[in-house]
Amino acid sequence: MPVGESTRMVDDAAIQRTVQALSARNMPAVVAETSEQALQLLKDMVPDGAEVFNSTSETLDSIGYSDYLHNNPRYRNLHDEVIAETDPAKQRDLRRLATVSEYIIGSVQAIAETGEIVVASGSGSQLGAFVYGAKYVILVAGTQKICPTLTDAIDRVRGYTVGKHDEWLVAQGRNARPMGKLTIFENEVADDRVRVILIKENLGW
Repeated sequence: MPVGESTRMVDDAAIQRTVQALSARNMPAVVAETSEQALQLLKDMVPDGAEVFNSTSETLDSIGYSDYLHNNPRYRNLHDEVIAETDPAKQRDLRRLATVSEYIIGSVQAIAETGEIVVASGSGSQLGAFVYGAKYVILVAGTQKICPTLTDAIDRVRGYTVGKHDEWLVAQGRNARPMGKLTIFENEVADDRVRVILIKENLGW
């Protein structure tokens, strides 16, 4: 998918088709008009005292959720615990715990209007939680990630997202690396487990 198509905003009709298709696959979505509204939706969705892991995400950073969650006494923040742990063996144990956290909050790389969600990852560290381990999954994405078909969604990941991720790694002084895992959400069997927030802004990759 050409870069221009990977960053274009879709119209309301495409958004509504996507919302309906996600609901039919047991992954209901709500639409936020702004980042501020999306942030409030996230705050409302996660109750006080919840165990939360937020995966690394430009989208969550952009809407202010990563900063909001950091050191927030309302929650047990497993991401903070992982980052704070200096012992490699203990940090690995905490990362494994994060795969069965009560809530995992993250983003995705593409969503098809037909309802499939595509998630790419270098290490795959968040995928276990997304796919099965976490009790609740909240996925947040800008509507520029909506693509007409599943094929277009995968093309977006391979042709755009991976390159942007490599640029991000290099800017951090790290080496670019190949995509490690590619996952497609086709359906969710557990009711109320996976929810999606679509934001009418160009956010993330």
